[in-house]
Amino acid sequence: MAAGPIAERNQDATIYVGGLDDKVSETLLWELFVQGGPVVNVHMPKDRVTQMHQGYGFVEFLSEDDADYAIKIMNMIKLYGKPIRVNKASAHQKNLDVGANIFIGNLDSEVDEKLLYDTFSAFGVILQTPKIMRDPETGNSKGFAFINFASFEASDAAMDAMNGQYLCNRPISVSYAFKRDSKGERHGSAAERLLAAQNPSSHADRPHQLFADAPVPTMIPVLPGQIIPPPLLAPPPPPTASTSSVIPPPPPVPPPQTSFVPPPPLPPIGGAQTLPPPVGIPPPPRMLPPGAWSSGTPAPPPPNWRPSANFPPVSYPPTQFNGEQPVSFQY
Repeated sequence: MAAGPIAERNQDATIYVGGLDDKVSETLLWELFVQGGPVVNVHMPKDRVTQMHQGYGFVEFLSEDDADYAIKIMNMIKLYGKPIRVNKASAHQKNLDVGANIFIGNLDSEVDEKLLYDTFSAFGVILQTPKIMRDPETGNSKGFAFINFASFEASDAAMDAMNGQYLCNRPISVSYAFKRDSKGERHGSAAERLLAAQNPSSHADRPHQLFADAPVPTMIPVLPGQIIPPPLLAPPPPPTASTSSVIPPPPPVPPPQTSFVPPPPLPPIGGAQTLPPPVGIPPPPRMLPPGAWSSGTPAPPPPNWRPSANFPPVSYPPTQFNGEQPVSFQY
């Protein structure tokens, strides 16, 4: 499944896949990218000592259109929880190369292409795999490399952020590379930038990656104690006849009553009219005040009570209540 020599590959139909987990294999990459089109071969460079892949690989498709479609649907998808980066291996150098080629010097021997790609791809689209200059006999790094970006915005951001930073415990130098055909002239000149702005193919070739070159929004500095007004989402509507007219105020609310009005008095009990009891029903017993009966005198029986035959008749002495006639009881 490994690819053949680089000269025999179709570089225009080959894509670069980075950010791969250690569990990813060539078979898994084949099964994943065959969903975008017919795959010719898959190659994942391996470490010479551990024989483990270095976290990136190359997938060659049958046609260039299949490679472009795979980039659109596979870029930044998660594989084993890690987003992968999918880019064109050659990236149409004739159409997309605007001259944003930077030079990276003072590299440590441990720095490889994967580390450079993962570090500098955060600033924009990289047209091809970073090129580390190596000794042809030993394969060891010479300490410098080249990276070609798709826009000058990305290369400028990479230079401003990474020049003088440490990579594998060594400070690196980042600047524009010298041109091959001219002596002493670097990339990034005003003429190259003007040509890049006038070349629509450099941006229209891959519209799904235009956001990678967008500048990072900056925050407006705020002074201490300064109040930031809320953003105005839409202008206020013009005043109309209905909105400009003055709305009358609501009617005043009467104050609550503070004075207490007593309820009407009830009629006196003595003046109330009483009705006679119905026919056949005896009147209720008269209630006597306490102490009306002398001590030792039995109380009178209930009105409807009659003694039984076994009890002798009981006579009660006459008793006078409040000037009334004496009343005697005998049963």
